[in-house]
Amino acid sequence: MRKSLTALILWFLFESIAVSLWLTMDNPFYLFNFSYIGTCLALGIFLYTKKLKYARNMVQFAVGLYMLFYLGIFSKENMQIEGFWYYLFLGVFEAAVIHYAVAKLFGPLFFGRGWCGYACWTAMVLDLLPYKIPDRPRKKLGFLRYITFALSLLFVTLLFLTGVPEKDKIIYRSFLIGNLLYYTAGILLAFLYRDNRAFCKYICPVTVFLKPASYFSLLRIKNDKTKCVSCGRCRKICPMNVDMTDNARRRRNGTECILCLQCIEECPHKALYLS
Repeated sequence: MRKSLTALILWFLFESIAVSLWLTMDNPFYLFNFSYIGTCLALGIFLYTKKLKYARNMVQFAVGLYMLFYLGIFSKENMQIEGFWYYLFLGVFEAAVIHYAVAKLFGPLFFGRGWCGYACWTAMVLDLLPYKIPDRPRKKLGFLRYITFALSLLFVTLLFLTGVPEKDKIIYRSFLIGNLLYYTAGILLAFLYRDNRAFCKYICPVTVFLKPASYFSLLRIKNDKTKCVSCGRCRKICPMNVDMTDNARRRRNGTECILCLQCIEECPHKALYLS
């Protein structure tokens, strides 16, 4: 019942955003957009509680393909971080700006980095690679994400400072090229470090937004100390190297949790739970 309630609360959160934006912006697109995403996410969590093996992957493709093809390629909205900077510089509160505000700036205060686990169109491909459980120590390469973050901001800043014509076409092409680079880098890093989520840990610039709010996330995986026998299974199978045995917000790699729930499923004594 508690697990189903989590899915219901998540759906209600997105539905509230959908209705609010629809009425505020007077655009029914936002009603459809956030209702669709919220329904997919809530349904995925619900199906996971029913032990459907590939529930999370189904949600990743349902949301990821929608974001990538419909919003990105067909509607020509740059949903990567360059699009956020571009629309922000234009002073336009729509498209990528709203997406980032909901999913990556304020949303993580509620659901942490759940976006990375259930809706990222880059991760939906990376999670299909063979290295679901990292078998090597985490590298000290997290500083690279701040470099890619700064480069994305610099790129858009130069577009405006140099006054190049047809910025909208350039920013659309950067979405296509950027996705190709992300997939290429993600796949290469996965095989190089034998870790599907290496790109997320070291390169992805979006995590610079996600990590601070994720620290205060209301929805977290917690450990029932009365059941835990410190077997270390959860630490071993976590794709993001999070120490789930520690309930403190300062736990190792705590802001990296993508709520994949793999640790809950693998815990032999059912000590872990989502709350």
